Amino acid sequence: MALNAHLSHLVLGSPDPLVMAKFYEKTMGNTIEEIDQGYISTGPGRKLLFTSGKAKELKYFAMGMTEENLGLLRDALLAKNVQLSSSPSPLFDDKAFALQDPDGNWLTFGVEEKNSPQAELPARLQHFAFATTNIEEMVDFYQNTIGYLISDNVFDENKKLKTAFLRSDNEHHSLAIFQAKEKWFDHHCYESSNWNAIRDWADHLSTFDIPLQWGPGRHGPGNNLFIFIHDPDGNWLEISAELQVVPVDAPAGEWVHEPKTLNYWGQAFLRS
Repeated sequence: MALNAHLSHLVLGSPDPLVMAKFYEKTMGNTIEEIDQGYISTGPGRKLLFTSGKAKELKYFAMGMTEENLGLLRDALLAKNVQLSSSPSPLFDDKAFALQDPDGNWLTFGVEEKNSPQAELPARLQHFAFATTNIEEMVDFYQNTIGYLISDNVFDENKKLKTAFLRSDNEHHSLAIFQAKEKWFDHHCYESSNWNAIRDWADHLSTFDIPLQWGPGRHGPGNNLFIFIHDPDGNWLEISAELQVVPVDAPAGEWVHEPKTLNYWGQAFLRS
């Protein structure tokens, strides 16, 4: 059974949350609202919360779904004896709940209908990625405890799993997990419409003298076009387009851990 959830919002720590909120206001046109926890940054199809913490720190992530699916998920988790906590998110109501994955990352689920708002430069929050030192345990948790589906796996020459792309609805991935020597928050991504939109975003960022750090390129898993920039804390921010849609019963694909898997067109940053 598909999880039928989508990435609703991210909560990121920062030494200066206001600087972060103003950066996203400038570059993405988001509005800023100050709350007790920090600053909410909102745009069409995208919400971020910046709060005091370390740079590049993922405090928690939030998945939105319908009230019916939220109830089904809660029942399924309780049947597996998963410990649930109250949701920390100010953007969800009291029906929401939270839990931790094996790495200690907090995730929360709440009621939110998925929508596709219109914008001159569309870019809805769509997926994020983090690194782990124990990818097998993490993938098992998200697949068999939560209910994500695996779209693609990337293996090294020894058939060891290096990356897993997991979906929570029909889009190729809302979460990517990388095997690494330490844990970190890797990037967050905003899905636009097509190749012309990637061009327009690159032109738009150029007006603020924000250089592209990677791309334009095309990923292998997901087959999506991309560009990457850095925000003031050094977080990778991706603008993507034409991400693959995957049938619910599609088997997981397999890829080789090599530069062309990360970027069909040229330069790639391979995780160790």
